[in-house]
Amino acid sequence: MVANVNAAISAYANTAARGTSGGGMAPRADGPSFGDVLEEAVKSSVNTMKAGETMSAQAAVGQAELTDVIQAVTNAEVTLQTVTTVRDKVITAYQEILRMPI
Repeated sequence: MVANVNAAISAYANTAARGTSGGGMAPRADGPSFGDVLEEAVKSSVNTMKAGETMSAQAAVGQAELTDVIQAVTNAEVTLQTVTTVRDKVITAYQEILRMPI
């Protein structure tokens, strides 16, 4: 999964700046929001998985090169592992927040 690191950093900075500005939660106009970056990452992940699926189907009927199939399936596998790791980290963070005293 290829993520735009600069967009993620910018979105984080926008979110952090909104939380400390004291002027409310008005969005800044100089970069993407965290939600936009997250949406693009999910779309990229889905597209990578679909590409791996498509290449596997083409290989089954003999219409794809073996190296292309291996590359697409490997990319899909790495993407799935990344998404699973991020999901696990989000769940862990949420559980820690729930355990915090009020």
